[in-house]
Amino acid sequence: MAKAILFDSTKCIGCRQCEAACAEHWGLPYDDTVAQQERISERKLTTIVTRGERFSRRLCMHCADPTCVSVCPVAALRKTELGPVTYDEGRCIGCRYCMLACPFQVPAYEWSKRLPRVKKCDMCYERQTAGLPTACAEACPTGATLSGERDELIAEARRRLAESPGEYYPHIYGLEEVGGTSVLMLSAVPFEQLGLRADLLREPLPRLTWRALSLVPDVVVVGTVLLGGIWWITHRREEVAAAEARAAKEKQS
Repeated sequence: MAKAILFDSTKCIGCRQCEAACAEHWGLPYDDTVAQQERISERKLTTIVTRGERFSRRLCMHCADPTCVSVCPVAALRKTELGPVTYDEGRCIGCRYCMLACPFQVPAYEWSKRLPRVKKCDMCYERQTAGLPTACAEACPTGATLSGERDELIAEARRRLAESPGEYYPHIYGLEEVGGTSVLMLSAVPFEQLGLRADLLREPLPRLTWRALSLVPDVVVVGTVLLGGIWWITHRREEVAAAEARAAKEKQS
């Protein structure tokens, strides 16, 4: 069965323990300065966002049919049967198509590094493979973030909506958005008030992409992809060569 995360904004107290646990899991620096940056970046793969007296979370939504996977020309991104969308940096050519395609604007890029890579949450794929909860869920002191089987978390979300209708906006975010996601959210207010997109289609976006491409002559599509791939591979080789030359020069000096 597919895994998922359920975030209940009504239970979140903004303690940011999920952020700290995520940083520790990934070996990323985390201090007061990083904590105050309420945006996803190469240094912060999940973040708490403050909206007045309410709190929300941002992280990779792990779409059931991810657009980032469909546009990646080298299969660096992969949707696993377990649920998470994983990233293989060894395959990545730095084209950043995933950043443009993601409807949630999640993938981040290591702009400051000589050999940059994409950074994103992988929903603690290795931990979940070993039967452990995600690091953020394990660290949450209030139960605002839970991890487990997607069907069970959907049932839990529906139970909360049914038992306390006055406390929740009547919708499970991620249940149908872009064909469904592996991150589900509950809120006391409409989700746009938490900064989440409320204009997303219910249909998986890759289907719309291929539907549009099917109207374009094959030679145009293939030629565009081929030329784009060649350009990015060549550019990537130049970056690597330049980085190696700088490193050799630094050693000599």
